[in-house]
Amino acid sequence: MRSTITERGQTVIPAAIRRKLGLQASDRLEWILASDGLRVVPVKADPVSAFRGRGQGGATQRLITDRHQDIERE
Repeated sequence: MRSTITERGQTVIPAAIRRKLGLQASDRLEWILASDGLRVVPVKADPVSAFRGRGQGGATQRLITDRHQDIERE
């Protein structure tokens, strides 16, 4: 599936992908630059669920850091 980037930097997520992932208006996405390209990952609204099972330790500090970055971006 393809989409086009507008002059304002916006794009449309194809309906089939939105349905499969359960994405709705106002849901957030994280854009990750990887060595093999670009990855777009839905971010869960509940930050605790988003961190559950990552198994890296330090989840509380990552959560606090992420929240501070979100506030700075707004």
